[in-house]
Amino acid sequence: MSIIALALLATACKDSKSTTSPAELLKQRLERLTQKGIMFGHQDDLAYGVKWYMQEGGSDVKEVTGDYPALYGWDIGNIGNEKNLDGVPFDKMQQWIIESHQRNGISTISWHVFAPDGTDSWNTQKPIVNEILPGGIQHDAFNEKLDLVADFMKSLRTPQGVQVPVIFRPWHEMNGQWFWWGSGHCTVDEYKSLFKYTVDYLKDVKGVDNMLIAFSPDRSFNSIAEYLTCYPGDEYVDVLGFDDYHDFKVENGHEIVDKKLNIVAQIAKDKNKIYAFTETGYDGVKDAKWFTDTLLPILKSANEIKKMSYVMLWRNANFDKEQKDHYFTPYSGHPSESNFRKFVNDPVILLNSQVVFD
Repeated sequence: MSIIALALLATACKDSKSTTSPAELLKQRLERLTQKGIMFGHQDDLAYGVKWYMQEGGSDVKEVTGDYPALYGWDIGNIGNEKNLDGVPFDKMQQWIIESHQRNGISTISWHVFAPDGTDSWNTQKPIVNEILPGGIQHDAFNEKLDLVADFMKSLRTPQGVQVPVIFRPWHEMNGQWFWWGSGHCTVDEYKSLFKYTVDYLKDVKGVDNMLIAFSPDRSFNSIAEYLTCYPGDEYVDVLGFDDYHDFKVENGHEIVDKKLNIVAQIAKDKNKIYAFTETGYDGVKDAKWFTDTLLPILKSANEIKKMSYVMLWRNANFDKEQKDHYFTPYSGHPSESNFRKFVNDPVILLNSQVVFD
């Protein structure tokens, strides 16, 4: 065989072994989609909604608009048990993530972490972060939690064996004080170490290659420097975001939210990162024109700085089981129903059927 033939054969063998990870494929898709519009997302959209729970084909967004959201939010708090902290069975969550992927929908997963000793995310009575980091008394137990997360991520495969990529958003809202990994309950260095360890363990130790990593502080920042206070580094983050509900409830709150989302957009532009409005909404949707008159202009403002990937509203609690006004998208018959349809029909907003990968 000639030297040229051997070289060509070696190149062919090398190319046959080189593959693009599911996470990298998702990143490429998200970057292309930003040129088409902003994906609309909804937490637990397929699991329950106003006056219904675990109904086949159920979706308050689809009921009102005729289409599913483009992005689906899920939470793996309470992983290792049958259901998550909001009563969603993990096997059904797995099924819905796969099914939505098969129609080009994207899933993002948060983690309201139960500590190894059973402490929930909101119990801030004792320090936990330093106990679960390497050398801490609960480190091995924490690794067992991460093993469960890795197993769940790896279980996300289509019937054809295709790995489903997701956006994983751990340790969110760290600049608030309500979670045990939040401000005042660990140092900034401890938080960064926790974030890095989580990503390194899942990717390098457990071999999880189907997740992008999102970083999402809460509203408590007013500058680029403040936003980046707990930032673990560019190599650990794929998607920049922030969560904000409170500011929509105060006077001139839309201006406050607009400023903060513009800050995130500018950082994303500077760092060449994907970014999103990772959690938001107006609980109870008390303003019938909130979607078009408040939310939409804010999204378009940030989109002028850098194209945004998605906006995700929080869940619609089941009236029959929970609070009577805990919902963030309209349901059929709600006063803001027509305004919501006008919002999603704006050319900049994408629903599931509009998510087409070139």
